[in-house]
Amino acid sequence: MNGWMGKIRAVLMLSILSLVLAACGKENLTALDPKGYGADTSMDMIILTTLIMVVVFLVVIIVYSIVLVRFRRKKGQENYIPKQVEGNHTLEMVWTAIPIVLVLIMGVPAVMTVFDLADESEASDSINIEVTGNQYWWHFNYAGEEVVTSQDLYIPTGEKVYLNMQSSDVIHSFWVPSISGKMDVNPENVNTMYIEAYEEGVYWGKCAELCGPSHSLMDFKVIAVSPEEFDQWIADMQSVDPADEPQDAVAQEGKELFEANNCMGCHAIGSSPSAVGPNLTNFGDRTKIAGFLEPTEENLVDWIMDPESIKPGNKMTGNYPDLSEDEASSIAAYLMQLKPSEVTPESVGGIN
Repeated sequence: MNGWMGKIRAVLMLSILSLVLAACGKENLTALDPKGYGADTSMDMIILTTLIMVVVFLVVIIVYSIVLVRFRRKKGQENYIPKQVEGNHTLEMVWTAIPIVLVLIMGVPAVMTVFDLADESEASDSINIEVTGNQYWWHFNYAGEEVVTSQDLYIPTGEKVYLNMQSSDVIHSFWVPSISGKMDVNPENVNTMYIEAYEEGVYWGKCAELCGPSHSLMDFKVIAVSPEEFDQWIADMQSVDPADEPQDAVAQEGKELFEANNCMGCHAIGSSPSAVGPNLTNFGDRTKIAGFLEPTEENLVDWIMDPESIKPGNKMTGNYPDLSEDEASSIAAYLMQLKPSEVTPESVGGIN
């Protein structure tokens, strides 16, 4: 009795745990609620393959149940030997043909989808963005626009945006589950994909390839805005002048410390390329600090003071002079006021 009760308790606990875990997740970090063309086509493939697997499972269970009931050994037939069907060519052809047909039903649409999502025929007439994966952040250069940013990728809704992706170090993988599929980002070659968002919003992105100790913290965001707001954002970013002086005295001191400590050697403000660290042009509008921290001045001070304890293996650690907490606070105040545009994640629905 105790054995059965233990098994019942174990099954009950597993069932409750499954229900609890099934509810975990974020609204804009799921492939099951597609908000873009790539995610939509991927969802169609998920539904197709799931239906086929369910049908196969049901057929197997039905056949198994029929055989189990109809051909079970009966009393008085202990020595009965049923008719043998070795070498039944019809049966062998059937169970060979069925898997081939099922593979074709799944394989043909899958191949067509892959070619569709890899189609570059409209790239010359669309927005092109050069994407660089770094340990552990993302860099975005809008081709022909003289706009450079990092971590937050702004795109217009209802338009194809082509991403030409390459890594500066190890293999990464670009994935925004709600609006697109995955694409490997390699050091040796450029991989191209396009994304298209149906609705305005802030969509979470992930690196889907193990790339080092802080791989799980290599998050980014895609901010989808209306075409009009996107044009406004581009114009605002193009008008940024790195030489502009902050009006706030603390931020002014922070700017001087930022330049004096050679932070501009790794970072950039404006369209100037920065080969080592993220571009900071619109840092004050970022949805996260270092990809995952809440965008508060306190968190930024902690990051400046000791980035290694927050994001192990990052390339910022040990590459600038030691700063006092007051100096770090001044630099944080300067960076948090870098807000060149009114088109922000909050303007399209906030940070999800």
